[in-house]
Amino acid sequence: MIANGKGGFIARDWTRQPPARTPAYKTSVTRSPERAKISLQSTLSEDTGPRFGHDLLGPLDNDLLQNFAAPGETAIGQRIIVHGRVLDETGRAVPGALIEVWQANAGGRYRHKKEGYLAPLDPNFGGCGRMITDETGAYHFRTVKPGPYPWPNGGNDWRPAHIHFSVFGQSFAQRLITQMYFEGDPLIWRCPIVAAIPDRAAIEGLIAPLDMENTIPMDARAYRFDIVLRGRRASYFENRPEGM
Repeated sequence: MIANGKGGFIARDWTRQPPARTPAYKTSVTRSPERAKISLQSTLSEDTGPRFGHDLLGPLDNDLLQNFAAPGETAIGQRIIVHGRVLDETGRAVPGALIEVWQANAGGRYRHKKEGYLAPLDPNFGGCGRMITDETGAYHFRTVKPGPYPWPNGGNDWRPAHIHFSVFGQSFAQRLITQMYFEGDPLIWRCPIVAAIPDRAAIEGLIAPLDMENTIPMDARAYRFDIVLRGRRASYFENRPEGM
């Protein structure tokens, strides 16, 4: 990968990332640090590990339609394919990256004990999966389009439909947690979490466009979502482990 002249990776451009304290996003106030960030030189272990092999994956790990479903059943909702590439700041592919995803079901509900939304659970949908990028940095998975849901931030705040991504690149220094939104969703521009991002281009980089060329007729639509690790074009780094 690209060194910064002193060893290690190109630094993230924090001016493009959201500030830790954003009063309109209420929980950020209690979680934000009281002192300025300190930048430290990365260590050898951060620059060189970990490495993931395909023996880590099960046969249905990237198929959220089936990986929690009973035999002969499938998840309920709009069937979609999400695909894209993981790249470094210079546009080079990042092969062997581990991608983990998690999301709400088609009704906007997560499968976890602290879920407070009354939308029904889907007994055939677990809401999580994982995959490893190929030699071109490409990945893909099948799922259902998640629903929006209310959250107790303001009097009537709703999260837009989104999928969470956790990415381990070719080292711990390329760690990224982010969210993908869907083209055309009006709730994106009403969301206080999205509004915390100071760069409109960075927000637009989180919105996956509809990709009709990769749909499966009579089966599933497709959305493309490319992810950039590190550097001044790095994808927005999520600062809330929502849905976990």
